[in-house]
Amino acid sequence: MIIPVILSGGSGVRLWPLSRTMYPKQLLPLFSERTMLQDTAMRLSSIDDAGPAICVCNEEHRFLVAEQLREAGCGRATVVLEPFGRNTAPAAAVAAMLASASHPGSLMLVMPADHVITDAEAFAAAIAKGLPEAETGMLVTFGIAPSAPETGYGYIRVPEGRGQCGAACPVAAFVEKPVRAKAEEYLASGDYFWNSGIFLFSPEAYLEELGKYDPAIVATCRQTLRLSRQDLDFLRLDPEAFAACPSDSIDYAVMEKTSRAVVVPLDAGWNDVGAWSSLWEVQARDDEGNVKRGDVIAHGVSNSYLHSTSRLVAAVGIEGQVIVETADAVLVASKERVQEVKAIVEELKRQERDEPMIHRRVYRPWGSYETIDEGARFKVKRITVSPGAALSLQMHHHRAEHWIVVTGTALVTVEDRQIPLEENQSTYIPVGAWHRLENRGKMPLELIEVQSGDYLGEDDIVRREDIYGRA
Repeated sequence: MIIPVILSGGSGVRLWPLSRTMYPKQLLPLFSERTMLQDTAMRLSSIDDAGPAICVCNEEHRFLVAEQLREAGCGRATVVLEPFGRNTAPAAAVAAMLASASHPGSLMLVMPADHVITDAEAFAAAIAKGLPEAETGMLVTFGIAPSAPETGYGYIRVPEGRGQCGAACPVAAFVEKPVRAKAEEYLASGDYFWNSGIFLFSPEAYLEELGKYDPAIVATCRQTLRLSRQDLDFLRLDPEAFAACPSDSIDYAVMEKTSRAVVVPLDAGWNDVGAWSSLWEVQARDDEGNVKRGDVIAHGVSNSYLHSTSRLVAAVGIEGQVIVETADAVLVASKERVQEVKAIVEELKRQERDEPMIHRRVYRPWGSYETIDEGARFKVKRITVSPGAALSLQMHHHRAEHWIVVTGTALVTVEDRQIPLEENQSTYIPVGAWHRLENRGKMPLELIEVQSGDYLGEDDIVRREDIYGRA
């Protein structure tokens, strides 16, 4: 059996303003109508003898990840919650311990949740080529034959003349992201692959090699799992124990040091979508070489990526540009310099702005809310509550709230009263009152919330009860 391990802890900084800390790129539909996480999960159907998946994600994304996996038909997945990121080596170690305990003798297929693979059958065929090696205790990685002198990827060097063999071959070395001239040398030699970051090995083989080269990761991960607890449908790692775990990648911790590494060529339309230029490369383009998403009109524009989410984007007379519009931010960048978007995000964080963290629409396990307007002592939100969902029983020290139902029906609890509301009806929540909002109907509930008070921050919430375990 192959246990798929989906690593969903990335933040996708270079795909800002769509990708943000609380809603990163793997949870977005950037390539198809499905999110990248869902595309990754659905790709598993092409792999023979694939067992229930393990998904490792940031605890802040847990409800989004669980719902997206359910929609993709992976409702049986074990969702492991990291209290904070420690890179891929510890995440894979925790997954290996779980897989070894629940499915002895299985193999692990470790995949990032944010890669594009356009040919699922070719992907499955490459996995099949790696099976014999993994079954004998080798650590298999998958290499992409380079098509250009790419400086944004790490490389895998194989013995001279083995780069075109099409079968598994030993790894001679892992190489850091090169400068342009060195990347051109690698491309010309034919002895290098791009490092895909996808791995196939037995849990026991990985833990054995990790224990040899970084025993602290293995020890702290075992202690973390011993202290972990089940929280609803999630396995929550103990934060104090996990904090002691070293942070390292699978490549650095194991693959660059082990003598058991082999590489299998992967020719399946792979792209790690690390920047807007990558999305331009993998998507269908019009006759002028443009990728257009959303409400876009272009005149005299060529070889550009144009993406609108909330309003019309019009472009005239540009070439090789990236324009990405969201409700609260617009990015304009040269396609050749989109890797530098990270610098913009770092500056926004330095200014302590919200744009690197959240979108104007914020998702919660019960639905979502979107800030429409705000001023010195007021804030207006549009709130959507899913059928059968309920907000926590909560109170606020600094703000009062007015709720006006726009569509659907609501059941509002205020202290010891329950108030049913229909369209065009409203109620008032005074400061300090315990209250809850529920949608017991079969249609989404939408309402307008008007907050007023001397402090309107999201941290002014005290929860007494919560069906999602947040109290």
